Amino acid sequence: MRQLVNPEPMSTGDKFKNKIDDVSGKAKEKLGQASGDRSTENEGKLDQAKANIKDAGEKVKDAFKH
Repeated sequence: MRQLVNPEPMSTGDKFKNKIDDVSGKAKEKLGQASGDRSTENEGKLDQAKANIKDAGEKVKDAFKH
């Protein structure tokens, strides 16, 4: 039978990528605010939300593995 869940906890690479996405989103948000570009500001907020959701999902998977 094939395992559906990766048996290892969230990798450092995943955490790093999520953090980069979060920081990048914050930068986009601030750039949008500074330039008055609502689209860029909202895109930054969306990037941050995606990073937070991915991070939370990985934490939930890790919790069920232990």
